[in-house]
Amino acid sequence: MDEQNSQKENQKQEELQPAKKYIRLKPFTLIMLIIVLIVGTSGITILALTFGEKKVVQVRTNTHPQFQKLFDVYDELSTKYYKELDEDQMVQGAMTGMMGALDDPYSTYMPKAEADEFNDQISSSFEGIGAEIQEKDGQIVVVSPIKNSPAEKAGLKPNDIVKTVDGKSIVGKTANEAVKLIRGEKGTDVTIEFQRGSSKTLHKLTLTRAEIPVETVYASMNKQKIAHIQITSFSDNTYKELLEKLDEMESKGMKGLVLDVRQNPGGRLDIAINIASLFVKTGETVVQVENRDGEKEVANAQDGRKVTVPTTVLIDSGSASASEILAAAMSESSNVKLVGEKSFGKGTVQTVEDLSDGATLKYTMAKWLTPDGNWIHEKGIQPNVKVKYPSYASLPYLDTSKTFKQDDISDSVKVAEKMLDALGYDVGKIDGLYDYQMTTAVQKFQADHDLEVTGVLKGNTTTEIMTQLRNKIKKEDPQLKKAQSIVEAQIK
Repeated sequence: MDEQNSQKENQKQEELQPAKKYIRLKPFTLIMLIIVLIVGTSGITILALTFGEKKVVQVRTNTHPQFQKLFDVYDELSTKYYKELDEDQMVQGAMTGMMGALDDPYSTYMPKAEADEFNDQISSSFEGIGAEIQEKDGQIVVVSPIKNSPAEKAGLKPNDIVKTVDGKSIVGKTANEAVKLIRGEKGTDVTIEFQRGSSKTLHKLTLTRAEIPVETVYASMNKQKIAHIQITSFSDNTYKELLEKLDEMESKGMKGLVLDVRQNPGGRLDIAINIASLFVKTGETVVQVENRDGEKEVANAQDGRKVTVPTTVLIDSGSASASEILAAAMSESSNVKLVGEKSFGKGTVQTVEDLSDGATLKYTMAKWLTPDGNWIHEKGIQPNVKVKYPSYASLPYLDTSKTFKQDDISDSVKVAEKMLDALGYDVGKIDGLYDYQMTTAVQKFQADHDLEVTGVLKGNTTTEIMTQLRNKIKKEDPQLKKAQSIVEAQIK
């Protein structure tokens, strides 16, 4: 579950749900006992949902004797607990616990109210901060911020660990619970505290929620006629958007292409297969899906339009799931070079089922393998050409609510010195001391950007420094430049 499910779980197809058009998986003999406890004169009856057929069937309690402990606990509590039990809450707790016992961050139970909210997100836009999150080892971790979202503009990065939301700890909460706290109406503020990297320092960040449009493909062209097309997720309209951008770039004389799936947390499997088919020879393997019995179904590249210009693919630690399927297919089946950093490493397939009471069950039903049979789960995909961002791209966030002035000494001052140094301002020795030279550098920066010249670092000045640093990263982008140079060499 994530803060942007509207664009990756379009029409209730959870991330990487196999498309019937391409994959015909043999039915899994999975009967999930959703424990509905009906208390009456006849005692307790168990109802089971058989997924796929969506039939509600009654089964005998002795068919699953291992659940007798659960019944015993319920009986004990229902008669002796100091106050009357909320039966619905007890049932939901049992189901939540069952899904939690899977120890799988991609499998979860959503009660009706939560499921309704989930369904409401299936639209052309949603309101929030625009960040894909997941629960990992009891922590809420950022997978990727959405392009041009408040989260991206504020500097949130993959693997940032969100600790609090509006002062409330979210440690130990599910991704669904965290989403409910983070999302909200556009124009409203939400304050989060997060950790970055191995540092235990908490950084506070106040974000203004916004409407996050589900626009997933962006394109531009350089002077050498090498197109740069970025795909930010694999949603319902992504393939169509990509075709339109390809038409636009071809009309401008495209000679080469850099396909960019950095910071792309994934989405629909059928869309990834469609896109891969543009670059992979018809009939070649795109992805393999393996069920619990080890049986594999292979999805091959489809016939139709093909992109024939020299191409490279950009990946990084925010490239997950369907992004990795596309990257692996292009690398292993088309010998396209991958440039950047190791990808996220999500190699499982999820499906979503509606329960009879309106609740929703999302669970992992298979794993996917690359064309060569590799399972990249929790390993990621290594690029053919590794290119790191410059060190200043990984600097911690600076708290805009804090004030730093001459004679202050702190790690935050040291971060600010590194930022200004990267932007070309002379801060003297980078040692964490806010000395006279640092004050002068801040004054010059303020004058250059039409800010009140005070020599004090806070508020708008801090925000502008981080904005200029992000602009510098985007402009210089060593990963993109390397990918473009590889394509340019192939053109020549």
